[in-house]
Amino acid sequence: MPSFDIVSEIDKHELTNAVDQANREVDTRYDFRGTESSFELGNDNQITMKTESEFQLEQMYQILIQKLNRRGIDIRALALQDPDIQIKTAKQVVKVKEGLEAPDAKKIIKMIKDSKLKVQAANQGDSIRVTGKKRDDLQQVMQMLKASEEIALPLQFKNFKD
Repeated sequence: MPSFDIVSEIDKHELTNAVDQANREVDTRYDFRGTESSFELGNDNQITMKTESEFQLEQMYQILIQKLNRRGIDIRALALQDPDIQIKTAKQVVKVKEGLEAPDAKKIIKMIKDSKLKVQAANQGDSIRVTGKKRDDLQQVMQMLKASEEIALPLQFKNFKD
């Protein structure tokens, strides 16, 4: 029986490259000259932006989005946290979401079942396995999920087996 997996993953190598490029741009830009502005990528897919003011945090976030887009990373995977602003420093964390959490997985499974296509969807932890008798039904599920506005995560379709 044909099947495929629905996952939400980020290419960590491209993420590292985008953060490095953003750091280089902040180092060379005139409006950041003399500030201790930087991006730091943590092990838990967390990007920390450090600078001197809230306005500069907003500018840094725009630079980060631009670099991530150029590297092919979907910005729907970003979750911007509240800024921590002190007298002379400002810091903000951007979390990069990866994997399908339980509420998102339930929403996707419900959408698939409501579509009335002859397929079955099962939660497999970080992924959803979709099986059906016809390859065309599986492709319709893929098109429906790509076109959906309700899903706030970048989705990839892996392990398509005929």
